[in-house]
Amino acid sequence: MRLYLYGAVLAAIALPAAAQEAPIQQTIASQLEAFNAEDVPKAWTYASPTIKGIFGTPDQFGVMVQKLYPMVWRHDAVRMLELRTVAGNLWQRVMITDAGGRTYLLDYMMIETADGWQINAVQLLPQQGVGA
Repeated sequence: MRLYLYGAVLAAIALPAAAQEAPIQQTIASQLEAFNAEDVPKAWTYASPTIKGIFGTPDQFGVMVQKLYPMVWRHDAVRMLELRTVAGNLWQRVMITDAGGRTYLLDYMMIETADGWQINAVQLLPQQGVGA
């Protein structure tokens, strides 16, 4: 009985994270699709108010993505990995393969707003096996 109760408690704790996973992943996938279509105004709609405040306009945002995140701007494949909480923030890890076949890992910080889930930051992770 105790083991059953423990399992039920664990399932109840995991349920909210699992419920968030699909809409978070859909937000990221939708922004990536917009970038591949060069629809910067649509990609802009998935950015958080903080990101919009930093870049000011969809055009400036698009230029930044093209220059700093070319694998996001043009990609061939996307694979959603784990969703985790770090210091109270939700981070979705994403594996992106660019047109040249190179694979990158990125972390997307997600926030929930009145408009739904939005992207609040993106970090390009260092490639494995590369270092000084």
